[in-house]
Amino acid sequence: MTNSDPADEAATRDWLVDDFDYHLPSALIAQEPLADRAASRLLVVHPGAADFPDASIHEIGCWLRPGDLLVANDSRVIPARLHARKEETGGRAELLLLRRDADGAWAALARPVRSLRPGTRLRVEPIAGSDAPAGMLEVVAKGEGGQVRVRFLEPVEPCLADYGETPLPPYITTRLGDPERYQTVYAAREGSAAAPTAGLHFTPELIDDLRARGIGWATVTLHVGLDTFRPVMVERVAEHQIHREWCEAPDATAAAIAATKATGGRVIAIGTTAARTLETLGRAWDPERPRGLIAETDLFITPGYRWSLVDGLLTNFHLPRSTLLMMVSALAGADTIRRAYAVAIERGYRFFSFGDAMLIFPGRR
Repeated sequence: MTNSDPADEAATRDWLVDDFDYHLPSALIAQEPLADRAASRLLVVHPGAADFPDASIHEIGCWLRPGDLLVANDSRVIPARLHARKEETGGRAELLLLRRDADGAWAALARPVRSLRPGTRLRVEPIAGSDAPAGMLEVVAKGEGGQVRVRFLEPVEPCLADYGETPLPPYITTRLGDPERYQTVYAAREGSAAAPTAGLHFTPELIDDLRARGIGWATVTLHVGLDTFRPVMVERVAEHQIHREWCEAPDATAAAIAATKATGGRVIAIGTTAARTLETLGRAWDPERPRGLIAETDLFITPGYRWSLVDGLLTNFHLPRSTLLMMVSALAGADTIRRAYAVAIERGYRFFSFGDAMLIFPGRR
């Protein structure tokens, strides 16, 4: 009798979206960030472990080794939520900018969307306290699920902060006093419609401490787009069509990964967006000639996926039935993630964007 590979078994299973559902008490949805970013709790997850230790982000260095490499997503959230009025009727509309195309048009989510037909013009109101004039945009196309493509009639992108607000997820109902708390401290490249939230736990002092321990630090960029906001509406996971997101892994990061692997270190992704970028890089990985990439990734990671570059993952707790929950289940195993989430709920961990985190080490594959 031969031992079967769990990854092979997971790959052949017809996964249902219901397999990634769970009940979360609403009281555990974090509404505000902690005063100290690194004070969040940390659940350490090893598949097959009898228990999952409790720690804090301050202590993450204790779970890493000299020679390990942390890889973070340095994308910065743009002020993407706009309030507008229809030029003809004065009716209100709200837009969430997702991505700017090469031709200058934006993909966006709109509400209400029913009356936003191609050719509709919208007057974009500046935010309170701004003396900028109103902007004007036009709907150029209408898609499904509340999606539209719009084009600004005057170039307002350089001063978008005069018109847009930080686009907090809908489950956060408490107003955020400081918009920078929805940015990582190392955010550098504007383009995301949502923060890479695992990185919200880091402070400059913590990063310096990790480097002093001999733990490497590198960055990639993935601009978070539609799939962060779009629920999975199909019954079977294989039927879900994931959207493309722009990502970049610099040559320096590829070189750091190759050096880490060559010396037996582990590559730890900070967040699912960094993990998705790394695994996109891994599709054509050559350890003898490591090179970065600039690409639009359509990689959809579900149980049964064979990981190429990621050896561990720091991640927040994700929404039920989400593609991100499917991804972490692919790394740790669906059964392990179910147990870990049940433990986190029992212990009162805080969930989602401003919540606590888990550190997953699946072991060598």
